Amino acid sequence: MKFFYVLLNSIAAVKRFNSSACGEPFDIDIYSGRYIVDAKSIMGILSLDLDRPVRIEIHGTNEDGAAFYKKVESFVVDNPVSES
Repeated sequence: MKFFYVLLNSIAAVKRFNSSACGEPFDIDIYSGRYIVDAKSIMGILSLDLDRPVRIEIHGTNEDGAAFYKKVESFVVDNPVSES
């Protein structure tokens, strides 16, 4: 699994997600519309429109993606709204 969608609709959720991302040795990007930010940058995350799901892209192995997915599973949404 290389990408999935999450909903980070509170400051506490952003902090927990960012903390999980910072503990990983591989790069993780967050896509919101036409913007891309580093998941290890809390300021970058907070600059996004977090009222809707954002796409998470893992730049590591499939095993890295699966392990990170399990860490942040509480934020994952199955059917994201339109990305536009």
